[in-house]
Amino acid sequence: MHKHLLEKLTILFLFIVTFLTGCANNNSSKITIVGSSALQPLAEQAGNDYRLSHSGSNIVVQGGGSGTGLSQIQAGAVQIGSSDVFADTQKGINAHLLKDYLVAVVGVVPIVNKSVGVKNLSIKQLQEIFTGKITNWQQVGGKKGAIIVINRSKGSGTRATFEDLVLRGKQAVKSQEQDSNGTVKKIVNSTPGTISYISFPYATDNNIQKLSIDHVYPTNKNIPDNKWKLWSYEHMYTKGKPNKATASFLKYILSKKVQTGLIPKTGYLSVNQMHVKRDSHNKVTKLGK
Repeated sequence: MHKHLLEKLTILFLFIVTFLTGCANNNSSKITIVGSSALQPLAEQAGNDYRLSHSGSNIVVQGGGSGTGLSQIQAGAVQIGSSDVFADTQKGINAHLLKDYLVAVVGVVPIVNKSVGVKNLSIKQLQEIFTGKITNWQQVGGKKGAIIVINRSKGSGTRATFEDLVLRGKQAVKSQEQDSNGTVKKIVNSTPGTISYISFPYATDNNIQKLSIDHVYPTNKNIPDNKWKLWSYEHMYTKGKPNKATASFLKYILSKKVQTGLIPKTGYLSVNQMHVKRDSHNKVTKLGK
C-alpha cells in the first residue's frame, strides 16, 4: 500500500519537475547576435545590462565580421546580424528580406606604432600608403623605416568603410590581414613600422598613436557634422519581423536609456546626435533639424 502510494507520488513529482522545466525553457529566449566586431563591445554590454532586468533572457554576442553577420541572418541561423555596412552593398545578400535597425554611429581611426614618428597624414597620403605608393615613413615626415600595412579581412565592415572613404575604388596593397579590431590593435602596439585602422571604441589606450587626418582630430565631437569623415552606422538586421524576444531587445537598445547613456559611455554616438546622414552610396546630406 505505502509502496504503491510512494510510486504514485514519485511519478507526480517527476511530472511536475518536467512541466516546470519546460515552462522555464519556453520563457527563456536565446538571442544570438553575430557580425561586426566594431559593434561587439556595445552589443555585449547592452546584452549584459538587458539580462539584469529581463530574467530568463539569454543573449549571446559573437564577432566574425559584418559579412558573416549578414550571411548568418539571411540564412536564419541567428536572431540578429550586426553590420557596419548597408546590406544592399553586399553581394549575395537580399537586403529586401532583412529589416534594418540603425542602433549607433561609430568612428574609424588610422593608428600607427608610436615608433614611426607621425601624428598626422593627409587623406591623399593615407590613400597612397594603403595602395602601396608610399612605402617609407620618411616620405611622410616620419623616421626612416619601411611601412608595414595591416589590413582587416575581407568581409569586415570596418575595412569596407575605410576603403570606400579613403581608397575610393583604388586597389589595396597586398598585406597581412586580421579579422578583428582587437587583434589589429595588439599587432600595431607591438610591431614597429605598422599602420592600420580600428573603430573608436577600441582606440581608448595610450599605447597606440591615433592619427589626425588633414589636421582634423579623431574625436566623436567631430563626427556629427562630418568634419571627421571616417564613420559608419552600426546596423542590427533581422530577417523580416523579429520574434517577440528579439523585438524587446531591439526596443531596449534603441531606448533613451541606452542611446543617451550606454552608447556614449562605450565610445559610440547615437544616431540622434548626427547633423548629417549617409546613404549606402556614401552620399552625405544635412539633416533638417
